Amino acid sequence: MFNLGFFKGLPTEYIIRYQSGRVTKKGPGLAFYYLRHNTQIVAVPTSSTDGNFVFNEVTQNFQAVTIQGQFTYRIASPEVAAALLNFTMNPGNRAYISNDPERVPQRIANVIQMQTRGEIQSRDLEAAIRDSQLIAAQVLSTIQNQGLLATLGVELLSVYFLAAKPAPEMSKALEAPYREGLLRRADEAIYARRASAVEEERKIKQNELNTEVLLEDQRRGLIDLQSANAVQEAESRGRALETEAAFRARSTQMELDVFKTLDPRLVLALGIRELGQNAEKIGNLNITPEILSSLLQVQEQAPHGDAEA
Repeated sequence: MFNLGFFKGLPTEYIIRYQSGRVTKKGPGLAFYYLRHNTQIVAVPTSSTDGNFVFNEVTQNFQAVTIQGQFTYRIASPEVAAALLNFTMNPGNRAYISNDPERVPQRIANVIQMQTRGEIQSRDLEAAIRDSQLIAAQVLSTIQNQGLLATLGVELLSVYFLAAKPAPEMSKALEAPYREGLLRRADEAIYARRASAVEEERKIKQNELNTEVLLEDQRRGLIDLQSANAVQEAESRGRALETEAAFRARSTQMELDVFKTLDPRLVLALGIRELGQNAEKIGNLNITPEILSSLLQVQEQAPHGDAEA
């Protein structure tokens, strides 16, 4: 009873059942009962699998370059693969009894490396780094077209180069021109910004100067206008003074003409009367007899003079 077992394969496994050294059953995803003592089960995975690789190669100009990438494959011919490698499985724990299945990715990586080496050696360092994805596509096409993995029963689905790196010192050397270019562009940007700032400052100063010139022109016009107005005002004031003086002289003359027809004694009496009415405005007034006698004599002689005239 304990010699009887049951095995159920996965849909992505190609199962080959050996009983007493003979193939009794094969196909994808088989399920069956078996006798433990004389049955071997081979399970070849047919699903797609990913693998990684890292290659160190030398370019045409003898520069080291490291290629890091990934590939995807599947076992397209399980019987061919099972004939070359041991895919026998322990049905109890579903573990392979050998490490042959683990060797498949390494064998594929070896084929990819050989094709990659030919492509890298035909290019210089700059071209190898620049054309890394083109090289990956060329390697995939060559392997597929030439069937280099057909003997393993494997189909290569894709190849990608994730990185193509030179040696650290060469990497710095390759980066130097671009880095210097970036620094030069940064310097040019700084110079351009400074030049723009100087130009803007010049424009501001020019605007300030233009404003000052305009203000001075306006100020000069204002001074000229004020001078013209002052001259005109002075002329007007002079004419007004002349008119006023002439009016006062004419008025005084008219007032004096009235006294010409009066008796001198009457004029003297009116003058003394006027003095009396304005006595509070006069500080001291001394009229001596001699002054009074002289005035009387002048007044007495005046009519004779007028008569003679």
